[in-house]
Amino acid sequence: MFIVPAYFGDYANALEWVIAVCGLALVGALGFVRREAAYYTALAPVLVGSLILSRFDVWPALLLVVAIAALLRDRDALGWAFLGAAVAAKLWPLVVVPPALLWSVRRGHGRAVFAGVAIAAVAFVPFLLVAPHGVWHTLSSQGSRPLQVESLGAAFLTTFGDPHVVTTHGSQNLAGHGALAAVISAIGTLAVIVVWVAFARGPITRDRFVRYSVAAVSAFVAFDKVLSPQYLLWLIPLVPLVRGRRGLAATALLTVACALTQVWFPQRYFAYADDFELAWVVLLRDLVLVALFAALVTTRRARGQPRTT
Repeated sequence: MFIVPAYFGDYANALEWVIAVCGLALVGALGFVRREAAYYTALAPVLVGSLILSRFDVWPALLLVVAIAALLRDRDALGWAFLGAAVAAKLWPLVVVPPALLWSVRRGHGRAVFAGVAIAAVAFVPFLLVAPHGVWHTLSSQGSRPLQVESLGAAFLTTFGDPHVVTTHGSQNLAGHGALAAVISAIGTLAVIVVWVAFARGPITRDRFVRYSVAAVSAFVAFDKVLSPQYLLWLIPLVPLVRGRRGLAATALLTVACALTQVWFPQRYFAYADDFELAWVVLLRDLVLVALFAALVTTRRARGQPRTT
């Protein structure tokens, strides 16, 4: 992903071309799972604007979609290999590992998991051997990050208060407020675990595997201490994979979240980060993402029927 552009004179321009190719491949991969999702993802440049070519998040999204497509087609070893690569590219696909594990084990393909472990090991073990302290610093620094200014907790504070903003960890964050950050993180962790447990307690069907995998990612996005605009690139190819009215509602909410994000990003980002202009729009976007998660996990029952998940 990052080495190929180095062979060209203009690295930034070459990287954009690589990302564009990944985007085309992502649309193609989605066509093997659900064509409606491919059509929606093809609109990503409209949904998120220039952001799409300036972030590499399309790459792990592509790897994860290929993994899901392979798992749904009973190519479990291939699916787990791509899932391992997705985790190596960016850690957030880890939240899909438990549903994928149940999917493979319940269908008698548990050994395929070792393909994912092997691919992830190829990516991580050399760095662990050369500089274990560097790997630990990379992981621990992510866990110790304060509230990023666009996250749910920070948006509440910027809307209803006057917190102090500092630039650390490569982003604008709120100084202090460690207790709120811990609460938000705990809620997010609990939300992801609830998704895993709900999936495990029900039938392991194709539609439920897709829905709960997407729900786990949406929970991570909605309640993370960091909610950078590029996180929407994780959801754009995944949410429309969910079928039925629930999927339509979740996709509509995602579209609203994308539109709201473009109100302040990128042109008016520092007007928000420095002076909290449009803070209520940021908060509204974050609450829409919470509603998206709720749409994916809430259960419906017909009159006189027991509740199901």
